[in-house]
Amino acid sequence: MAKKYYVVWAGHDTGVYDSWEECQLQTQGFPGARYKGFSTLEAAISAYRNESRADDMAVISAIAARPAVTTNYSALPGINMNAICVDAACSGNPGPMEYRGVDLSTGRELFHFGPIGGATNNIGEFLAIVHALAMLEKEGRSGVTVYSDSRTAQAWVRDRHARTQIKPSAANAAVRDLIRRAETWLQTHTPRNPVVKWPTEEWGEIPADFGRK
Repeated sequence: MAKKYYVVWAGHDTGVYDSWEECQLQTQGFPGARYKGFSTLEAAISAYRNESRADDMAVISAIAARPAVTTNYSALPGINMNAICVDAACSGNPGPMEYRGVDLSTGRELFHFGPIGGATNNIGEFLAIVHALAMLEKEGRSGVTVYSDSRTAQAWVRDRHARTQIKPSAANAAVRDLIRRAETWLQTHTPRNPVVKWPTEEWGEIPADFGRK
């Protein structure tokens, strides 16, 4: 039987799951549960993100109505504008997680992965850093700094090992596969880009922040 992935839009815990059993756990006994199976992880993530964004339009509109806050990052002492900022967000611990990378100089989103179920914020921060390093190596951009506000994720990258405490389960099988792939990349490559702590207390929230605190 071909592998399937399941999106739960309305359930005990929404997100993307890689087994029918986990999908059932999230939807059984939940009034108005909504879910659907997909043949690939990419299709499931895309479907979850697209509908979730539509559901969030009221929130987005409210945020857009607020006065815009613009930060002149180039004026901050010690900052390197030739950089990518990464961050992650997770609903629950564990729960659905997503991460992204943003070009510091332009504010443009360079990549955005997730949400995917069964993860933690530290896992997302770790995967985001490795994603940025792999992308920069592929593009031959060795002089670009990677900023992250997570000391834990930076330590995992230095150790080339994600010291997560999540217990293996059907709900986090896809996440654990991503972690293994990230660790393998770190163990078989020598990153040429510095990974630097973003000093939130001095510079404010990292530009890749999801704004959900």
